[in-house]
Amino acid sequence: MSDRQVLPELNLTPYNYVSFRSEDPVMPLMLGAKLGVPATGKARIPAVVIAHGSSGVDSRGTFYAALLNQAGIATLEIDMFAERGFGGGANGRPRSIPETLPDAYGALRLLGSDARIDPHRIGIMGFSFGGVVTMLTATETYSQRLAPPGLRFAAHAPFYPVCWGYNVVPGFEFTELTGAPVFIQAGEIDTYDDPDSAPRLIASLPAEVQTFVSCAVYPNATHGWDRFEPAITIVDPFAHKGQGGSVDFTPNPTVRALSGRATVGFFRQVFGLQS
Repeated sequence: MSDRQVLPELNLTPYNYVSFRSEDPVMPLMLGAKLGVPATGKARIPAVVIAHGSSGVDSRGTFYAALLNQAGIATLEIDMFAERGFGGGANGRPRSIPETLPDAYGALRLLGSDARIDPHRIGIMGFSFGGVVTMLTATETYSQRLAPPGLRFAAHAPFYPVCWGYNVVPGFEFTELTGAPVFIQAGEIDTYDDPDSAPRLIASLPAEVQTFVSCAVYPNATHGWDRFEPAITIVDPFAHKGQGGSVDFTPNPTVRALSGRATVGFFRQVFGLQS
């Protein structure tokens, strides 16, 4: 099914399929992505990398790309699974989320080398698995190790990024950050977490870090509230704060509209696009 069939009500910016090399120092991969660059008439425009969830590339990326493109922001929706031979789902994804972080930084290099893009105004957002990628690219540990010289992500917008795991699971350390704004969006009835997992995570951070990390928790929102695909229930060993169990993905058009506006507003503010 095409993007226009899934999202007929949105005006989609034409996009190009591109490839780029990950920043893995040992075994770099050539990954595919969809690049959308709106015609704004400006010499250099901001951009956002979009990182998919465990199900792979789906309607969420198309939805937010359309909104960001309409706001004058370019998008690069990357595919972290296809080149690795994964089909998606709890049993069809990489075992370690950090192993895909070089993909995000490779996308940063690609955008930073594009003459149409402002290299100092490149953000990242992602859903679930991609939300964790978005969180971890805000840390100094991974940015110092993997970011291309002279480049850093300027803003991070993770969606339902399994908040219980930070500073608990090895490799998910989240205290020493780059200083770029982080805006977490979470669902109140997301069974990966408790309803207050995101605010509690922020409250646990050092005081100087809390100043640039914020969150929105949406009532009556499950994991994946912004999908256009039919509701599903999956089983994931990371659900219920690592105890495992079922997770509902129930589309919520009202919350999706709210999160769409909030996301665009966040990036517009960070990128200095507010009118």
